[in-house]
Amino acid sequence: MMDGLFLSKGIYPQQYLSDCAAYILDVQMSDGRIPWFKGGKTDPWDHVEAAMGLSVAGEYQAAEAAYHWLFKQQLADGSWWAAYYDAMPNDRSQRETNFVAYVATGIWHHYLVSADKAFLVQYYPMVQRAIDFVLSYQTEYGDIYWAVDEQGIGQPDALVTACASIYKSIECAINIAATLEQDAASWRRAYEMLGQALRDKPERFDRTWESKSRFSMDWFYPVLAGLYSARDARKRLTSRWDQFVESNLGCRCVSDQPWVTVAESCELTMALLAAGDHAQAVKLYSWLHQWRDNDGGYWTGYQFVDKAIWPEEKTTWTAGAILLAADALTEHTAASRLFLSANLLPAPQDTQCVDGRQRLK
Repeated sequence: MMDGLFLSKGIYPQQYLSDCAAYILDVQMSDGRIPWFKGGKTDPWDHVEAAMGLSVAGEYQAAEAAYHWLFKQQLADGSWWAAYYDAMPNDRSQRETNFVAYVATGIWHHYLVSADKAFLVQYYPMVQRAIDFVLSYQTEYGDIYWAVDEQGIGQPDALVTACASIYKSIECAINIAATLEQDAASWRRAYEMLGQALRDKPERFDRTWESKSRFSMDWFYPVLAGLYSARDARKRLTSRWDQFVESNLGCRCVSDQPWVTVAESCELTMALLAAGDHAQAVKLYSWLHQWRDNDGGYWTGYQFVDKAIWPEEKTTWTAGAILLAADALTEHTAASRLFLSANLLPAPQDTQCVDGRQRLK
């Protein structure tokens, strides 16, 4: 077990993290699906998180198989069910909008890493259907319903973390469209509206349930999504640092529970980089490798009052987050800054049309 791994630009620990990627590959099914762990469920968001880890590790074929599995599972309306077991939908009660949108982040990430434009062309229609589905549940105030039931009825409330994730996904979708010289004017308008809601309309979130502000993701994910300047991001992270961060352990999942989780700690690492706090990011990430198992997988979390690994699960999406944070710290791939800033490509000025439709180039 390794107690510390201090990373800096240009020093990606290839040999050390190859076992982490191998853990994801070992769990991945022959059809491309990436369950949480062997015998576990697959959900679209965490499936993409693990696939992005494979892209960072240079496992392009496996990552592309993961996206092809999503392509085959996509419903006619552009969505996916919340969870799958053995490649079959397990939970048909709802589709979560941030789960659906996240495919855009994954597709753009893989393109940035691989520079494979044919891949982008192939999966743009999947991204387009997914984003259009999600944005059909955006309210006039800019927020987006968190879930949709089996009949397509939106659940009338919004979550900060989910909407922040969607905000990043829309950015990625816009960039895909711009790269392929496709019109995304409606997506750009939706992106601006959602950003305004997240920054200036707190009353639009947690309207029908208790506030989720005790969850660390509500604290740092808006930074990770690119909603704030570096200065404002630092203020936001500093304001609740002591509530969420346990020295030498990691980031709590919930402020009032003695439980640190590796994936949230990785995401906070990237949020710190986005805020310009490189030293703190390096330090936080260095604590996480005590939770690595001998097979390269990482335990989901640690309950520090009971001094116990909990739950006793090594999730593929945790491994994916480890690889993404390592990339962000070392600038190993061309996608290393994806979660460190908002970077909208300009809209295409000149497009060619064929039969009234823009042509993918």
